[in-house]
Amino acid sequence: MNTSNTFFGHPIGLRTLFLTEMWERMSYYGMRALLVLYMTGAVTGFNPGLGWSQVESQAIYGIYSGMVYFMVVPGGWIADNILGHQKAVLIGALIIALGHFTLAIPIEQTFFLGLIFVVLGTGLLKGNISTIVGQLYEGQDDKRDSGYTIFYMSINIGSTLGFLICSYLGEKIGWHWGFGAAGIGMAFGVIQYIKHRHLLGDAGMHPNEMPDDKRKKLTTYLKVSLVGMFMVIGAGLFGFFTIDPRFFAEQFAYFLTIIAGLYFVYLFLFAGLNAAERKNLILLFLLFVGAAAFWSGFDQSAGSLNIFARDYTDLSIVGYEIPVGWLQFANPVIVVLFAPIFAGIWAQLARKNLDPSLPIKFAIGLLFMALSFLIMIVAVNIALESSPVGMQWLLLTYLFQTWGELALSPIGLSAFSRYGPKRYMGQMFGLWFLASAIGGVLAGLLGGEALDGGLETISPVFEFMIQYYLVIAVALIALSFVIKTAKD
Repeated sequence: MNTSNTFFGHPIGLRTLFLTEMWERMSYYGMRALLVLYMTGAVTGFNPGLGWSQVESQAIYGIYSGMVYFMVVPGGWIADNILGHQKAVLIGALIIALGHFTLAIPIEQTFFLGLIFVVLGTGLLKGNISTIVGQLYEGQDDKRDSGYTIFYMSINIGSTLGFLICSYLGEKIGWHWGFGAAGIGMAFGVIQYIKHRHLLGDAGMHPNEMPDDKRKKLTTYLKVSLVGMFMVIGAGLFGFFTIDPRFFAEQFAYFLTIIAGLYFVYLFLFAGLNAAERKNLILLFLLFVGAAAFWSGFDQSAGSLNIFARDYTDLSIVGYEIPVGWLQFANPVIVVLFAPIFAGIWAQLARKNLDPSLPIKFAIGLLFMALSFLIMIVAVNIALESSPVGMQWLLLTYLFQTWGELALSPIGLSAFSRYGPKRYMGQMFGLWFLASAIGGVLAGLLGGEALDGGLETISPVFEFMIQYYLVIAVALIALSFVIKTAKD
């Protein structure tokens, strides 16, 4: 093999996607680490925030998290039918950069506009870049899983850079400096994608084949929808109507759940799938439920756990108080350290014909998540007696959550690539990220409820979360004996 034309033994186009995803995740996680801190920060002092309540701020965080991933669904449709995945990624990256630079403007009115741009851009980029990764491996299914593992590492490198740079600038110098740094990171991603896009070849180059008149009709529908969407956004930004964040978040969670359920039903009954594809779809639905539950806890890291770090945790190291966001370094560092170990465990079990099925791996992820919140309950009880508590409690929490992530996330991404109906591939990745959308909204709602009364209201909410993780994990284990992993 000519290694000069490969990326760690994989198609050279993976390098382009790796670096694009790395810079996009740098901007996303860097800004996200600041979001709730900025909204709930005091309106006075050297680095004034917006002074909003915990319930309101956590709900907005949940809406934002949910919208970021919900928009991946129409983003996949646009790429599948109109733009092609490569062009969708480029346009999405440009809009994301615009969003972060808008957030960097130190005017309160630009806050929501910047978030909207980031949401729209991520919708075009996030699912479609993962789709292109899968298309690089046409006829090389044996390499696809390891390719996604390499791709997944870009997320951790990018998030590390985001936490390091944006958290320091945002918390120690000024919030808008942190937001601006996120924009610069995404601009680097845009530049390298344009420069090295040719390495992707035909992977994701063209939309699905269809008659020209049908594509023109779909393009017209898209343009009309965009005009309507921007009219609603403009009316809201100019104050023609107001929205209660918590009420909107609750309705949005219901909406996302209904949309996901209806789309699975549509695919199963009306999409012309054969028997094997329907069996695969049932498997993916079970994984979808487990993933949505998992992300509702995982996304507490930038929500309720971020506030616990700020208000109830001793952040001093040899006399220096580290930025709150730096505690989230734990996640990418643990991924780098333990990803090879998890991969080795699965490979060793597979050699002995003991590799757990996909539902059981997801159940393992949920059990780790339940353990992480059990640790947090202990930390909260200690803080009720005497705060601040040591940062080791949050680090232990992130350790178990990251172990859960390693059991669930890379495997789920690969499963939706391998077992999803091929002609609906962009939209199948959209469904995978729709689970993240539901989890993100629930994270905001649960986080707001947990923090509504300070420390006293945290434990009951976390206890409830532990219970539903255990119930879903047991259900997945039981169903794994009924629904066997589908074969290619």
